[in-house]
Amino acid sequence: MSASSAGAGTEFRDDRRAASARRLPAAVLQRLTRLDDRRSAAAVLLTLATIVGLLAAAVAIDRGWAYALAVPLIATQQHALFVLAHDAAHYRLFSNRSLNDRVGRALGSIAGISMCTYRVIHRLHHNHLYAELDPDVALNGGYPRGRAYLLRKLATDLSGLTAVKTYAYFFGSPSRNDQTDQALRPLDDTSPALRAAALADRNGVIAVQLALPVIVAVAGGWSALALYLLLWVLPAVTVLQAILRLRAVFEHGAPDDLASPLRSARTNVVGLLGRWLMFPHHVNYHIEHHLYPAVPHYRLPALHAALREHGLLDGADVCGWRGTWRRVYADRRDAAPDRSGGR
Repeated sequence: MSASSAGAGTEFRDDRRAASARRLPAAVLQRLTRLDDRRSAAAVLLTLATIVGLLAAAVAIDRGWAYALAVPLIATQQHALFVLAHDAAHYRLFSNRSLNDRVGRALGSIAGISMCTYRVIHRLHHNHLYAELDPDVALNGGYPRGRAYLLRKLATDLSGLTAVKTYAYFFGSPSRNDQTDQALRPLDDTSPALRAAALADRNGVIAVQLALPVIVAVAGGWSALALYLLLWVLPAVTVLQAILRLRAVFEHGAPDDLASPLRSARTNVVGLLGRWLMFPHHVNYHIEHHLYPAVPHYRLPALHAALREHGLLDGADVCGWRGTWRRVYADRRDAAPDRSGGR
């Protein structure tokens, strides 16, 4: 069952390669794919309330250390907005399609990304994982690359130099794939309706991002604008970039079997701190998400348990922090496939 029943060019396909030929019983899958609008609304409200709380606390304390602490904490919640927009891109946020897209677009606009454009790009990642059309290889391909490589990339992220490429990705311009020397495009795997929605959404996001600093300056003056730049723009272009890279690498870096859905993605077993810092809204269950993208984020733990119960995760790449870090941070393998475009 795909996340969309609208037809070719809109669906996210379940990963049904050889290793996942066995399937969950239909009754179990029906229960797990059922949407609960109240749980989605609670997730949205919790993330927005956390952002408001962090902003208010930093301004109320009005000390350098409070602002310094707020920057990385706010970045984690900006990432949470991305994850909720990701659920909306999969049509999994709200059961009403119009509400799903409106909320998803609103969350994306606040975060500075086009949810509808991301839907187009992200379909290619799901439907062509690690293949020529996968736009995410530029970010997570080729690992392990040696101990210094990832640290250099993270330092570049924290400097703000990666942000342009990241937001270009979310606006429909993924990095180039050096193997084909062609810019990745949606090509024929996307319906005209999705492409049209992406264009309209991009224009809307640009309008919101241009309006936000003006509204802040008019409402609060130059001091408010300075706080907006410090507490919202700075986290987005620095710490958030490092979080996005780390999560992508932890999900797909250094796979040992690109042909297996159980080994070409990774589920990271983390605690509360790990979920806060890098895996909000259960996004750490990544193998499960690729196997069944129709399952909403709040049911991914239950999906993991069901797959375990039915023996469908035997041999899967399920790791803790240390196991994943050793894999992606190891010395470069001579045979490691490096197909990235330098992002």
